[in-house]
Amino acid sequence: MKRFVALSLSILLVLTLLVGCAPKEANEDVQKPNEDDNVAEEPKGSIILSTTTSTQDSGLLDYLLPKFEKETGIEVKVIAVGTGKALQMGKDGEADILLVHAKESEEEFIAEGHGLERHDVMYNDFILVGSKDDPLKLKENSPNDILEGLKSIAESQTKFVSRGDDSGTHKKELSIWKEAGIEPKGEWYISAGSGMADVLKIADEKGAYTITDRATYLSMKDTLELDIIIEGDENLFNQYGIIPVNPDKNDKINAEGAKTFMDWILSEDTQNLIGEFGVEEFGMPLFVPNAK
Repeated sequence: MKRFVALSLSILLVLTLLVGCAPKEANEDVQKPNEDDNVAEEPKGSIILSTTTSTQDSGLLDYLLPKFEKETGIEVKVIAVGTGKALQMGKDGEADILLVHAKESEEEFIAEGHGLERHDVMYNDFILVGSKDDPLKLKENSPNDILEGLKSIAESQTKFVSRGDDSGTHKKELSIWKEAGIEPKGEWYISAGSGMADVLKIADEKGAYTITDRATYLSMKDTLELDIIIEGDENLFNQYGIIPVNPDKNDKINAEGAKTFMDWILSEDTQNLIGEFGVEEFGMPLFVPNAK
């Protein structure tokens, strides 16, 4: 009898061990993952986007990039500087792709072999802003004539704040002064060497005039005592372009990721997103998409 009980316990112990060691796939009670469950996508690397401060300060990148990263799994590291510095980063191989706004300089960048191709992405416009009292009455006398406005500012030596940072906005400002036949200099002409947001704050503090892209101004309007003084002049058109950096610069250039981003921002869906940005808050788009 004792031998029978011992044998029975031995058999029971063996069966218990066998069940415990059985693979989970064979256990019908184990819950298998649902194919519809949201599983985080594996990261697909990253790209460095060197771009103008206006795309950052306006909030456009905060609006677009999370959508790109979610769709592609590619992380975008943004370096927001003036267009001149962004182009230099491309020349030095320190960025994968550029989103800038100085078309003449961009085409020169391509011609020199630093970039693979260039495409129009969107545009907005520059405006002249100044204190609400508008001491020179430019809004009344030359509301759509930036050349006359700048002539009045220079002749009266009224304070004007320049970006002074070789950005696309700075390049545009200098080209307009040149078109007006004026070389701006003197105590009245303040070269800030700063981004657009900081320049708007300086102009606000000093009661000065400045040229800004409309998007950055509108995004900061509620914090400023500045009004739009001159707008609508064809000299104030502001085109943005996308340029993948030549991967021959170095072996760290993510050419595949850059092309994915370029194709994405030029796509119809993303162009529609750009056209919707700002409409709800400001009643108008801050950028007008025009990819071909």
